[in-house]
Amino acid sequence: MRHSLFLQILSKVEAHEPYFIQKRNATKKLGLSTLQKMTAALRMLTYGVAADFMDEYVRIAETIAITSMKKFVAAMVAIFSEEYLRSPNNEDIARLLAHDQNCGFPGMLGSIDCMHWKWKNCPTAWKGMYCGHILNYSINGHDYTMGYYLADGIYLKWSTFVKTIPSPLGPKRKLFAKPQEVYRKDVERAFGVLQARFAIVRGPARFFYHETLQDIMKACIIFHNMIIEDERDEAEVVDLDYEQIDEISCTPMSRELTNEFMEFIQVHQCIRDREVHSQLQMNLVEHLCQLHGEA
Repeated sequence: MRHSLFLQILSKVEAHEPYFIQKRNATKKLGLSTLQKMTAALRMLTYGVAADFMDEYVRIAETIAITSMKKFVAAMVAIFSEEYLRSPNNEDIARLLAHDQNCGFPGMLGSIDCMHWKWKNCPTAWKGMYCGHILNYSINGHDYTMGYYLADGIYLKWSTFVKTIPSPLGPKRKLFAKPQEVYRKDVERAFGVLQARFAIVRGPARFFYHETLQDIMKACIIFHNMIIEDERDEAEVVDLDYEQIDEISCTPMSRELTNEFMEFIQVHQCIRDREVHSQLQMNLVEHLCQLHGEA
């Protein structure tokens, strides 16, 4: 990352977490600086080095290096999550839909993988998918109102998933399976980029608590997004309002069956509709075949 971005992060982390403020001990001797602690944390994230390696590089003990890394990733998540881990807004969704329609998949919101890990350890990330994004589009003469994600064979037959066809027979099914599997790899490529940039994500887990592992993963994603934003060529960026975040209103809890709850139940049933899942898949098969014929 650029030096300016490094200093910007350092100042915000130091202001948020008192642990990183350089202090004097009882003998008035200065302790470890913010730079030492943050550098140790970053090297562990980026290079995946062991904590005791920091003793040779920045003169910092193993236990302090581990503590610095834990507190650093927690501070990164607390400070920057709202900005760099926000849910997609209307502008983002419109851009995704336009791109995916050009690829031959109208109504597609992206691809998805690692369902069991996300569902178990990070259920809030699935809120948008589980409730369904309300859209309006047509495929092969059939109207749909919910977006979908490309997925592999382990996923459930829900209307929000479009899975590939294993061992496809016939030119139409083969024509569908190939681009589906190609575009489905986007999420794996994105994770590969994250692994290449942060070795700690690529290697085996070194901590036992889910909270620490989640903070490490989220901090790496935040870092990636911050670096991309900092290095982006402003001349090539479309002028979109990336900070437009829908306001969330907090309402009192109620045990009565409200209209919102009943609507959620209806959407839940629509998502689990296996017939819609099969119909959507076959309509996409025909749609891609027609596009191929026109091309």
